[in-house]
Amino acid sequence: MATDWRSLPSLTALRAFAATADLRSFSQAARALNVTHAAVAQQVRALEDHLGRSLVQREGRGVSLTADGEQLAEALGEGFAAMIRGVEALRAGEVDRPVRVTLTASFAAQWLMPRLKDFWERHPDIGLSLHPDARVVDLHRERMDLAIRYGNGDWPGMEQTFLASARLVVAGAPALIGDRRLSLDELREMDWVLSRNWPEQDSFLRSLGLDPLALSRTDISNEELAIAAARQGLGLVVESYALLEAEVAEGRLRVVHESRDTLPAYFVVTLPGPQRAAARAFLKWLRAQT
Repeated sequence: MATDWRSLPSLTALRAFAATADLRSFSQAARALNVTHAAVAQQVRALEDHLGRSLVQREGRGVSLTADGEQLAEALGEGFAAMIRGVEALRAGEVDRPVRVTLTASFAAQWLMPRLKDFWERHPDIGLSLHPDARVVDLHRERMDLAIRYGNGDWPGMEQTFLASARLVVAGAPALIGDRRLSLDELREMDWVLSRNWPEQDSFLRSLGLDPLALSRTDISNEELAIAAARQGLGLVVESYALLEAEVAEGRLRVVHESRDTLPAYFVVTLPGPQRAAARAFLKWLRAQT
């Protein structure tokens, strides 16, 4: 049966009465609830007015309960105890629950995974649950603590913090391109490993004076595979520099051209409001990476 919420008295009034019934004193109830004596007495009187019957009566410095008050206090005691057990169980579960992160597979593999050893050395007690997904998922519905997203940082109703530049670069294996700077004509004659249906990639190539459709290209829809192919010297690749940092730093790929655009970029995205302690620690670590 559906609950008729409109028929219930104020939860504040019920809590004030339950504390008073438990402690048999307005003053002690006030201290327990961190409010004033007058506020507790006012809430109890409001509850009596709402119910149309007396619940407490003054008795020296304290109070005693009427028969109706005893009946209500017993029911509220059971109800509040169940609520406390539920909240404590939820908190206990939240302590052990891993930090859930949604992000693309390519960002997880190329940017996050090479750095995670540092996080686990600093926070060996915090578990992570990575959920690679090309979709922009609903953080609330999917119970995600945070997302790492590629875009302009304009997701309505979310809090977002810049994480890493996503400026596009052209890169290739040293065995393919050597250490020289390639001319435009040389770029036109090179083999390429490109992504299908990626407007930003095609726009970047056109800005360099290249026709994406006229290039000798192998189309690969998966970014990790495209990077792997470029690493093997199978062609030049267009990719966000953030995903190639480790490849470039370790000499497996070399950048020959790069964009100067500041957006789009990678952002850390969270729901508004407080975060769990474990999620806060991971967010702090993430932001320190830049």
